[in-house]
Amino acid sequence: MERAPLTKEEWLALEKKANDLRHLCLQTTVWAGSGHIGGGMSVMDILTVMYHRYLNIKKEDPKWEDRDRFILSKGHAGIAYAPVLCDFGYNDPEQLKTFNLTNSKMGIHLDSNKVAGVDASTGSLGHGIPIAAGTAIAARVLGKDYYTYVVTGDGELDEGSNWEGLMTIRHYNLTNCITIVDRNHCMIDGNTEDVMKLEPLADKFVAFGFHTIVCEGNNIVSLCKAIDEAHKTKDKPTVIVADTIKGVGIKLTSGNYKWHYGAIDEEMAKVAAKDLDEYSAERIARCGKEFE
Repeated sequence: MERAPLTKEEWLALEKKANDLRHLCLQTTVWAGSGHIGGGMSVMDILTVMYHRYLNIKKEDPKWEDRDRFILSKGHAGIAYAPVLCDFGYNDPEQLKTFNLTNSKMGIHLDSNKVAGVDASTGSLGHGIPIAAGTAIAARVLGKDYYTYVVTGDGELDEGSNWEGLMTIRHYNLTNCITIVDRNHCMIDGNTEDVMKLEPLADKFVAFGFHTIVCEGNNIVSLCKAIDEAHKTKDKPTVIVADTIKGVGIKLTSGNYKWHYGAIDEEMAKVAAKDLDEYSAERIARCGKEFE
């Protein structure tokens, strides 16, 4: 939903929450034995601002009919999404200790029938944007004013079905649907430009007729400005290209496609946790200048 401009106090609270959630994502990876930690870290700031600033949802009623819809098309980032949903209050945080283990409700790709707060079961790439298009059309048909937000990975844009979904969103001028691309430049087999060239990516969305915004996806101030601009744009739907870093905040994983998926043990986690706190402090010092 639309919000007033971000204040310094709100920004600091979001920074703290994002750091706490990165730590919880790290710990969940340890409990699970392994996970998609690279894409989990890159998308965490997007998830943080969605669930703690923008989404019009109710903790006590995950299926509230008039809620905003959120679709994590890059479903392999469940290692980040599950901690967010548990921290928000939709699910018991104790469930994170069983993430991706046999008989757990929380599989590596979250199931909307088992995990409260999940609007779409994803993980088979290329489905999120088409689902978002249908959800946004449903809101219009039913006379509802909720927003649909969909987050897609950049490597996932190799899937043609996503572009069919984008064509639909633009054709029906679904301004109630905001698409965010986690542009971390990496996928399981390497750099996106080596596997399947995406650039000039923003120009592609412009050519499809979208209002297109490029922002720093691991900068909460930049992210919020982009989402605020999307809400104010009423003549065409918006795509936000959020430029992020795979595995951000942890020196071992940062910018390294080989950490698309990997195992973190307790000793590695101690070092990574220290990295995350250093990263958070550096980021607060750097980004806080925007409020001076």
